[in-house]
Amino acid sequence: MRGWSVLRLSAVLGSALSLLLITTGCTAAPEPGADAAATSSGIPTPTAATPSSAQRSTASSTATASSTAASSSATASSTATPAASASCAVQAGFDCDFQRRIAAVTSYLATRPGTVGIVLRDRMTGAVWRNDQAGTAVWTASTIKLAMAVDLLRRDRAGQITLSAADRVTMNAMLHSSDDDAADTLWFKYAGADHLSYNDEFPAFGMTSLVPQSGFTNYFPYWGFQKCTPEDLDRLMQYILTTVAPADRAYLISELQHVAPDQQGGVWAADSGATAGSKDGWSLEQSGWVMNSVGFAGPGQRYTLAIMNSLNGQGGYDEGRATDTRVAQLLLAGR
Repeated sequence: MRGWSVLRLSAVLGSALSLLLITTGCTAAPEPGADAAATSSGIPTPTAATPSSAQRSTASSTATASSTAASSSATASSTATPAASASCAVQAGFDCDFQRRIAAVTSYLATRPGTVGIVLRDRMTGAVWRNDQAGTAVWTASTIKLAMAVDLLRRDRAGQITLSAADRVTMNAMLHSSDDDAADTLWFKYAGADHLSYNDEFPAFGMTSLVPQSGFTNYFPYWGFQKCTPEDLDRLMQYILTTVAPADRAYLISELQHVAPDQQGGVWAADSGATAGSKDGWSLEQSGWVMNSVGFAGPGQRYTLAIMNSLNGQGGYDEGRATDTRVAQLLLAGR
């Protein structure tokens, strides 16, 4: 009986308190989980700053839009390259778009076989991005043929040699289709009695880390067995675009833009040769396939890119070509 009296008294007091709160325009805080906008009786629940119905409607629409945008963004991020942060600022000369592209390449390479060294340069701003493999020495494969052409043109212009019409046809084949026999012909003809005429000049073109590899042929050094770094190829490209005689530079640019179909990967594929051009090189070495590309893209050859890809036995020609081409497209397509 005492329990019943206490409960009855509690109910009476509760009713009185509710009546008092309603009369004064106040109400008790909702229970956890209750709608914060209104109680079950339809009376607004006061807060420190109660929004009007219009404000609540706007907030609800904004929240819905934000949720939808977030969902769309999450879906897009699984298929597209990462978007730049809203707080992105120019860093090391690269705008937000380039920062997004660089981040996309870094993520992409984490999924690919082998190791890839990259040097990206914006010749207008002077910005340079080197990834963590940019200083790693890799077999040059046929990219060294570009340095050979630079040296032949320089020596001819200086009067040290005289390139015949046949020599120039051979040089065209060496650049256009990366003809190995053409490279052999020019190497053996112009390497000099000590075989060092080319290698003695390569450092002047920026290839200061290039090292010929012995033990593979009786003829040493030989163009087909040398190693350099992506930084060497980057400096070679800068030499071509800034120091080579204008007529020779125009010739080299045109040759790299109009390569044979089997050479149209890597940097050339950044815009399918519309502005881009490249010298690619690949070979199967003791450590596995290597796939390299060095070239330019953009108006006035604004951007240069050097890629050296050592697959380390983890993939073959197809994987290497796909990686180099995708890297070039991620970095330069549409720039």
